[in-house]
Amino acid sequence: MSWGRYEGRYGGFAPYVSVAEKRRRSEKAAAKLTKKGQTHLPVRLEGKTIAKSFWGQSWCKNLESYSDFSNRMPRGRSYVRNGSVLHLDIRQGEIEALVAGSSLYKVKVKIKPVEKKRWTALCQESAGSIGSLMELLQGKLSERVMGVMTHRETGLFPAPAEIELDCSCPDWADMCKHVAAVLYGVGARLDEKPELLFLLRHVNHQDLVSAAGTMAALTKTKTKAVMPTLSSADVGDVFGIEMEPRAAANKVLVKHLPATQRKQKKTEKKRLVPKRVGQKPRKAIVTKGQHP
Repeated sequence: MSWGRYEGRYGGFAPYVSVAEKRRRSEKAAAKLTKKGQTHLPVRLEGKTIAKSFWGQSWCKNLESYSDFSNRMPRGRSYVRNGSVLHLDIRQGEIEALVAGSSLYKVKVKIKPVEKKRWTALCQESAGSIGSLMELLQGKLSERVMGVMTHRETGLFPAPAEIELDCSCPDWADMCKHVAAVLYGVGARLDEKPELLFLLRHVNHQDLVSAAGTMAALTKTKTKAVMPTLSSADVGDVFGIEMEPRAAANKVLVKHLPATQRKQKKTEKKRLVPKRVGQKPRKAIVTKGQHP
């Protein structure tokens, strides 16, 4: 049924179609694609939650934070939830998709690359805080690094000015419900393959791990360097206590040692006292029954 028939029959509004009917139409359209030999990568959700991982949720929240997209994003959520995104392919700098509506619509989204200065800054700010590639992709990052990566102005996610939208549907708006469904679908896809975000933004996620490794190596080198030590007076000033002279402190320690250890300490002390120049050797004391 064409839009003209909708307008005359339903007062300018399309008839209500249940979620079950929309899903049936989507599955039928997907079956047609399969028969034609076309490979398609549908977005399938488990439950109503679109994205569950750190990267997927952050992507969706970033989109919803822009007023440019706010009006059409809710319709996109319902489309992706009922399985209308029949195909979603993420490549370097672009997204291609097929969305089932009243017809099968082709959607193409182009994403500009991250500026080199911006990417370098992200690597530097995150250096030393990313332990491994697995930790990065699983989103097991510190709050500071998560804040750096998801910052609205300086983070990794694209702003509306960096996104070019196109859909074959007759809707005049750039952000139609089919495009919105695709953008939400990207969030769901990042749950499975978070590395696609870096591919989409023309950067290599290995750079973040390499920067972290470089920082760790520099830190390790610094820790091996000879560091200045604090004197007793300095320690007293820092901690607000009065430090005893080392000799006095040693006497106190020896005083509290057991008798056998005190005797051993005295013997060691005698051995350490240097022999005076010109001092005559002591005569050996010979007891009865012993030979000199």
